[in-house]
Amino acid sequence: MDSIDEQGFRANVGIVLTDGCGRVLIAGRRGRSGWQFPQGGIRPEESIEGAMFRELHEEVGLDPGDVDLIGATEGWLRYRLPERYVRREQRPLCIGQKQRWFLLHLVGDVERLRFDVTDEPEFDRCRWVDYWRPVKEVIYFKRPVYVRALRELGPLAFPDAGPPPPPAWWPRRWRRGFGDA
Repeated sequence: MDSIDEQGFRANVGIVLTDGCGRVLIAGRRGRSGWQFPQGGIRPEESIEGAMFRELHEEVGLDPGDVDLIGATEGWLRYRLPERYVRREQRPLCIGQKQRWFLLHLVGDVERLRFDVTDEPEFDRCRWVDYWRPVKEVIYFKRPVYVRALRELGPLAFPDAGPPPPPAWWPRRWRRGFGDA
């Protein structure tokens, strides 16, 4: 059962997994063309961190010993679903998600990544991409949350020099705070 708050936002965790070389892991949705970070719902009895480690295992086959937990977003990052994705017949009504994002560093063998841990895997492939690339790959309505999560986690992912500059294809509103708005 999902944990949906009184405003209709489903509690969720998002996972940014780094390889230590400035790249992050995105996974391909099974049977679809879409790419995204591993993410998933928080069960009512779970801690936020517990949900993150469960989702890490269910979605990409990794265990807590395969990663270092570097940090997390300070608070919830929210997005609303476009009207066509809202399932009006379901109760409680879910109008979007509120997410806590975690930054993890892969310390285990990359060969441990797998998608067959559950009976119905969400993903069937993955790839390592440049830090900002997931913003372009994810479905359009999640892009602003990806920008906010990556911006907040960027100083932790790149503690020496800070994150790379935003790509030229970003809209001006996303560039605010990078000195080139």
